[in-house]
Amino acid sequence: MATIDDVLNAIDANLPASTQRLFDLLSIPSVSTDPAFTQQCLRAANWLADELKGLGYTAEVRETPGHPIVVGHARAKRKDAPHVLFYGHYDVQPPDPLELWEADPFAPRLADGKEGKEIVARGSSDDKGQLMTFVEACRAFEANGGLPCNVTFLFEGEEETGSPSLPDFLAKHKDELSQPDIALVCDTSMWNAKTPAITVMLRGLAQEEVVIRIASHDLHSGMFGGPVNNPVHALSKIIADLHDEEGKVTLPGFYAGVPEIPEDIAEQWRNLEFDESQWLADIGLTRVGGEKGKGVMEQIWARPTCDVNGIVGGYTGKGSKTVLPAQASAKFSFRLVGQQNAKAILESFRAFVRERLPADAKVEFINHGASNALQLPFSSEALSRARRALTEEWRKDAALTGCGGSIPIVGAFKRDLNMDTLMIGFALDDDRIHSPNEKYSYTSFHKGARSWARVLDALAR
Repeated sequence: MATIDDVLNAIDANLPASTQRLFDLLSIPSVSTDPAFTQQCLRAANWLADELKGLGYTAEVRETPGHPIVVGHARAKRKDAPHVLFYGHYDVQPPDPLELWEADPFAPRLADGKEGKEIVARGSSDDKGQLMTFVEACRAFEANGGLPCNVTFLFEGEEETGSPSLPDFLAKHKDELSQPDIALVCDTSMWNAKTPAITVMLRGLAQEEVVIRIASHDLHSGMFGGPVNNPVHALSKIIADLHDEEGKVTLPGFYAGVPEIPEDIAEQWRNLEFDESQWLADIGLTRVGGEKGKGVMEQIWARPTCDVNGIVGGYTGKGSKTVLPAQASAKFSFRLVGQQNAKAILESFRAFVRERLPADAKVEFINHGASNALQLPFSSEALSRARRALTEEWRKDAALTGCGGSIPIVGAFKRDLNMDTLMIGFALDDDRIHSPNEKYSYTSFHKGARSWARVLDALAR
């Protein structure tokens, strides 16, 4: 009977062939945002479906209003085997500006980098290289007796354009796609080149635009300034009132549902190799802002925020114009954590704004979306098994990290399929995704496949 060591040995022995398969996929310019590449996106989808079929799995290229989605199914020989859903995307960003590439972005190549060999091509890190680490792990299992888990594959072709077809697709195929016990998403990164990571927290996001109008039209500031309220002043006061001197958000009820981080996780974060001074220097700063007493990682991963992303009012052209504006507007975003309720926070924010409006002021609220935070329970058995598997492969404790941003597909899996997600990826921060000369560490590709083999084996035990 084959062992996990047999599977790992197969991955090692077949690395050259695995690399060539990845190169074949990378050579397909599946740019989802440009209609000129529609047929290339279809070509990439067909290529992936053929790869799954070649492993003995069922696979279909299913139409959507946009680019197709590949759905595949593989059965383990064990009747009581767990079932996982693996998600990746085959579409890529446009390669522009082409003149900044050192070679053809769709002619993949191996190059020397600071961490060793690198696979250089558009999509190498985001997300074709990551996706293929999982496929190659499955291939090694098939060469050694078969998969330890049932696997559903979901390969999307519109991630780089906001996944417009995905919500309806999940709703239409809910019965089929909700069978797995847990989802696996590879579109994330390691802590550093030698330390694997599992992303366990994603902040939610609520966005609101506020438009304040007072006078019926712009006025001469000399003739009307003073007795007429200025909407820029009103908006500025609202913005100033949103934070206290400690950097905390002052909205009533804002911190309801914000959890305290378990001490063992907080200790792990403190022990991560993180150079705060260099992090600040890289963005031209010298001191940490935000909530007093909270470090950089804790603020980005586990604390909520309120930010002004843009503000407009009055004359903003060259030179001077002594105008008293009739209107001012600002765009706000709230990054959410834990059990914070996006809808409740927006309601609190609107009440906060209304309470501070001067006489004759009218306000309009324009919503730009809201989603709650997501967190995989630290007590999750799947999380514990995956972490042990990664630690065994990399010989370094896998970090449990957060993400300051959001990954929409993870929210969709939880909302539409009621499924938690293990977010495990092997990208590095300097992979230049979305930029010229995108690369993916050859070690990430090789050990990424080995890691997924260990994770699947651990989940099945």
